[in-house]
Amino acid sequence: MHIEPFGVEIWMNEWETKCEWNLAETCVESLTIEELLQLAGKNSADLSELLAMKMTYGAIEGSDRLRNAIAALYQGQGPENVIVTHGTIGANMLVHKALVERGDRVVAVVPTYQQHYSIPASIGADVHQLRLREENGFLPDLDELRAQVTPGTKLIAINNPNNPTGALMDRAMLEEIAAIAREAGAWILCDEVYRGTDQEGDGMTASIADIYEKGISTAGMSKAYSLAGLRLGWIAGPREVIEAVAIHRDYDTISVGMIDDHFAALALENREQVLARSQRITRGNLEILSDWVDQEPKISWVKPRSGTTALLRFDLPMTSREFCVALLKEKGVMFTPGSALGMEGYVRIGYANGPEVLKQGLGLVSGFLAAQW
Repeated sequence: MHIEPFGVEIWMNEWETKCEWNLAETCVESLTIEELLQLAGKNSADLSELLAMKMTYGAIEGSDRLRNAIAALYQGQGPENVIVTHGTIGANMLVHKALVERGDRVVAVVPTYQQHYSIPASIGADVHQLRLREENGFLPDLDELRAQVTPGTKLIAINNPNNPTGALMDRAMLEEIAAIAREAGAWILCDEVYRGTDQEGDGMTASIADIYEKGISTAGMSKAYSLAGLRLGWIAGPREVIEAVAIHRDYDTISVGMIDDHFAALALENREQVLARSQRITRGNLEILSDWVDQEPKISWVKPRSGTTALLRFDLPMTSREFCVALLKEKGVMFTPGSALGMEGYVRIGYANGPEVLKQGLGLVSGFLAAQW
């Protein structure tokens, strides 16, 4: 089976260990286990409860404790509507493999995480890309979507909040997309891994699983919950999908680690504290980034409404890869080139690391930009 090389992951693998200031990171500043315990009102003495944990495969679909904690993130999903996966990346892969067949019509917004168009294309699906444009605030044009979602379309793949733009579809727009899908009989897969990082309110984006009867939500512990090292995600949606996914999951996951399951459940049971920390970081850092963009004449953007990333348009006579490589070599600062996302002329910044890292990194970028004039 041929599949296109994964542009973003290849870039990250090439440079992530070679930079000094990683402004390509997409996770909110990672928690230590000690910090997680403190947020949960526990301490290192509570780790003793792990000592008697026998290292079996554990519950295959995820522990009851964890699936109940995940279901509580939704308005209309029970634990029977949840299956635990190896990260959100595993969740997305499983949904595409379980639902999409050769010749099926799939409509995917772009830019997005490359899985959502390259995996169905590798299966032999008829993939149509709906390009998000800056002049629309990187939100989908619903007339264009209606034109692409013809009767019999199998799947619409969206990403909300969006990576890399930080655009946010509100409930009203999601309901309109659901109406388009319903008319065609299509499933909607919404990658919601950044859910919980909205810049306003309680930070929680409405979920497609709660809006549409054929809506499927994927998410995980990496971005908003600052626990990428657990490598734990999930799928929430109709029982029909969970059962189909479970068949494929038996071939590539079996189960997630019991320790990962334990700490994910602990974090989600204390999600208010974990997300409050994440929102302090993302909201404070976005203001730092916004002030920086305002004073850089060679940089423009659509300010994100959610997520941990933004697309920066740069006005320099070089490609995005040339920009990023030169910045790395001269200043030690890492961005992601837009070319890895199908968005030449832009770079992606991850702004959810520690505030001092962001400030110092941006200062170095300013020096780099000044030297290009």
